[in-house]
Amino acid sequence: MSLFVRARRGGALDQNVDALTGQAVYHVLRQRAAEAGVEAFSPHDLRRTYIGDLLDEGADLSVAQDLAGHSSLTTTAGYDRRGERAKEQAASRLDVPYDG
Repeated sequence: MSLFVRARRGGALDQNVDALTGQAVYHVLRQRAAEAGVEAFSPHDLRRTYIGDLLDEGADLSVAQDLAGHSSLTTTAGYDRRGERAKEQAASRLDVPYDG
């Protein structure tokens, strides 16, 4: 089963044909962006947003890596837009018994 399948007239989905090509998905996105009056974007923008949103919501980097299908954690880390704020929040969750 594919994420993107062809729709017949009347809205019936046709899952008995090959999945849409990358170019077809790109074409649909460009069309919908124009209809919505938003700046054009690419399928990769959706991927970048998906991974970034996962990380922003607290998903573990390795979970995001798995969902993105990346073989390298370094690749997934490149999508991380949280910066220093996330490091500070993570460190603040620790219960450190030593008071200094």
